[in-house]
Amino acid sequence: MATKDSLQTILGKANVIDDPAVLAAYAENKSFDLHFKPWFVVKPKNAEKIEELVKWANETETPLVPVSSTGPKLRGDSVPSVPGAVVADLSGLKKILNVNRQQRMVVVEPGVTYGQLNAELGKQNMTIAGSLKPKAGQSVLTDVLEAVPRLNPMIQWSFFDPLRCVEVTWGDGTRMFTGEAAGGPLDLKTQWGKQQWQVQYMGPWMLDYYRLLTQAQGSMGIVTWASLKTAVKPVIQQLYLAEADDLTELQDFVYKAMWTRFPDEVFILNGSQLANLVGKSSSEIEKLKEVLPAWVAAVSAAGRELVPEVRFEARSKDLIDIAQGFGLDLREGISNLSGRQLYEEATGLSEGTYWKDTYAGDHQNVFFLTQLDKTDIFLRAVREIAEELGYPTEDIGVYIQPKHLGSSYHMEFTFPYDPDSAKQEARVKELTDAVSIAVSDLGGYFSRPYGKWAGIQLNKDAQSLLALKRLQGIFDPNDVMNPGKLAI
Repeated sequence: MATKDSLQTILGKANVIDDPAVLAAYAENKSFDLHFKPWFVVKPKNAEKIEELVKWANETETPLVPVSSTGPKLRGDSVPSVPGAVVADLSGLKKILNVNRQQRMVVVEPGVTYGQLNAELGKQNMTIAGSLKPKAGQSVLTDVLEAVPRLNPMIQWSFFDPLRCVEVTWGDGTRMFTGEAAGGPLDLKTQWGKQQWQVQYMGPWMLDYYRLLTQAQGSMGIVTWASLKTAVKPVIQQLYLAEADDLTELQDFVYKAMWTRFPDEVFILNGSQLANLVGKSSSEIEKLKEVLPAWVAAVSAAGRELVPEVRFEARSKDLIDIAQGFGLDLREGISNLSGRQLYEEATGLSEGTYWKDTYAGDHQNVFFLTQLDKTDIFLRAVREIAEELGYPTEDIGVYIQPKHLGSSYHMEFTFPYDPDSAKQEARVKELTDAVSIAVSDLGGYFSRPYGKWAGIQLNKDAQSLLALKRLQGIFDPNDVMNPGKLAI
């Protein structure tokens, strides 16, 4: 039988928390999905304790919900979906275990944030491709495991790059290394002494186990370190901007730029999302919406250590020529917004109020995978639904991000609203429900199936759903890992 004493025996009294205010904070999130206050919050200090914790959860049939990030919970994936759960807070595991410039690799624990990692990598003139302005407390490991899109899709030689190897305790309590690291021994320092750097993600044997952990919302096991691919920091870099009145005017240019592999960062924002990203107050965002273009495509050119000026100049000229070929003017700035300023905002951290909440106080997102030439279809459908429900279409933010060398595109709609207005909140809930169904009907793929999206996506294929449940049953036979969530 699960008791507080048994937890304290494993983790120590100081690491088992049942303060009502603390428990309530771990239940707060921005999603509209059903959630519960946890029974306890625990803070294991190492992989061995996590392994013991998972075995305890199996013996006592207690649900476990792993959490690595701090700050507002944006998606509902890290709050309990069932009562009586124990939240395993890994945000205190903040060690950067290894930085290898020669191999362009870094090994991090779950609590390492982008600010911490970039500061450490910067000492060796290295960097890692990040996501669009993550919150300051965002776990890098969680961000990568959940396949949050990278601003630089050119570094993604697999769909889940920069993720490579991991250490995981599966839901049945078995601890193992994946990929190249699985060749053993089960000790990183010994492997480094043998010049093994956890670079290859494939394996062990014929199965790439790390794939079972990606986009899984902690429903398969708990990861205690991950090796990530990094890059040399550019010596010269410039983000160029191309504006357009219509989304379709940018599509061919972005396709061609991706095909050439010339840029580093590549992304598209509509005027509303661009204003949300760079605006520091609601009033400033309103003013920006009036002057910013309807759509902006951002592409960067960079030069690294070897002949950086030559590489930068060649790629800049080529990108400008490509844009001109599609009737676009690629410039260093637009509407008093410089490409350098946008780059700093896009790659920076969201401190304090999350950047999507600055305008109205709260927001909801709907995001999925599609192809770039189909994005306009989704855009029209979402605008029609918004108009029918009385939501102002000019407030809808849109973000489009190539993934995996442009093999697919992340499309994201943001709906800001006032959380103090019950009417606005109800309308946005109805809007996101309707948009989610419409997106699925039009062929959008919910690769990260949070909340209601799991049912929408998985109900399309009963055989795949059955296979997923059987697979999950192998690695988590007692369903203790974040029950109520299901991985794609």
